[in-house]
Amino acid sequence: MNAIGIWAEISDGRFKKPVLEALTAGRTFADKENCPLWAVVVASEPPSETILQTLSDYGADKVILLIHADLKAFTPNAYARVLSQYLKEAGLTMFFLPQTYNGRAVGPMLGIWADAAFLSGINSIPEKEGTGYKARRIAYSNKAIEWVYVEHPVVVATLRPNSFVPAKASRPLQVETKSIAPLPEDLRARPLKVEKVATDRVPLTEAEVVVSAGRGLKGPENWGMVEELAKVLGASTACSKPVADVGWRPHHEHVGQTGIQISPNLYIAIGISGAIQHLAGVASSKNIVVINNDPEAPFFKVADYGIVGDAFDIVPRLTESIRRYKEQHGH
Repeated sequence: MNAIGIWAEISDGRFKKPVLEALTAGRTFADKENCPLWAVVVASEPPSETILQTLSDYGADKVILLIHADLKAFTPNAYARVLSQYLKEAGLTMFFLPQTYNGRAVGPMLGIWADAAFLSGINSIPEKEGTGYKARRIAYSNKAIEWVYVEHPVVVATLRPNSFVPAKASRPLQVETKSIAPLPEDLRARPLKVEKVATDRVPLTEAEVVVSAGRGLKGPENWGMVEELAKVLGASTACSKPVADVGWRPHHEHVGQTGIQISPNLYIAIGISGAIQHLAGVASSKNIVVINNDPEAPFFKVADYGIVGDAFDIVPRLTESIRRYKEQHGH
């Protein structure tokens, strides 16, 4: 292989955790293949050296900047176009993207234009098998594990968030800048304005800890204790579909088959029965804690830890215990 590439997506002027995970996965794969790892940045102007240093800190042998004025606003087709042109020009045969919202938008089109096999949402580093590669991913709405195999000269893959632990592997910063323009037709549909929800919380797709609640809380006025527990844990908050549907919580917090699918290290479900549609969105969480007053709630069947009891009694006590522990141990 000539080199392994990853798309280093810039979010809010920095590289977030999914990019660091992609770098770690790419570094591991590149070491196995005995070839360099290149981090590819798409932007309208070069980021600062301080920002780019992060990519070298996490294992990139070289940073490739694809710069053009038409790339200021994120436009999936434009980004996929310039990435595909670079993949062909550089001869990259394995390319990883974080499976963020933007990664999901770019990945499939990049696969087509780069004439590559496309693997979506893999959660293991590809392994050599015969004349191709195999990788693992979650299938059937988190109800099964699927092994996929590709036998193609070029592979593009998106990496499921929270599947890899970011690890530093420092290299000297080397930067190469190129100007590649998207085609006019790539810019026919482009964003004019982006309005972000004001929050200091980590996005649900990137969160390592998520505290979620359902109709068992009886009303939006009781959500304060969920927020308090999340604050103590440094967690993001989520909710079940019925809660979002009745307007107790915003729809961007809805996790499940028809909402956001997440895979945090810890998922705490409060007052959620555990319908199959909800489980489909959270079943790949590494640890699940369920708090419910119904011992027959389906959620207990998949929980790693379960507490049967009144959430209005348990959650405040749990929050206080965690707060006291952190104070005593200086966390």
